[in-house]
Amino acid sequence: MKTTLVFGASLKTNRYSNIAIHRLQENNIDTKAFGLRAGYVGSVQIKTNLSDIKNIDTITLYMNPSRQSEYYYQIMKLAPRRVIFNPGTENPEFYKLLGEKGIQVEVACTLVLLATGQY
Repeated sequence: MKTTLVFGASLKTNRYSNIAIHRLQENNIDTKAFGLRAGYVGSVQIKTNLSDIKNIDTITLYMNPSRQSEYYYQIMKLAPRRVIFNPGTENPEFYKLLGEKGIQVEVACTLVLLATGQY
């Protein structure tokens, strides 16, 4: 089963990352989450450490570009097939780095992709 990592996950129910976790689960997509604060969104545990996260197909990014640079190496080390840059996370510098590693870059909204069957 292909696994999605919600990167920049929030415990706050009004945040798009939180909503995305619920929608991914509703669509029967194996979901993991990484964020700055540990906790649970439904049955998904938000982890604050990436060391035990493996076999990720897709990373859906919910972290603004100014914070992303400290995670470039860790994200690339996870070697996902693709990284989705949700609105507000666009980062041409990171697109280039990911492309050099053969990682597909998608500038899109995870919620729209799920709602339209394009995920």
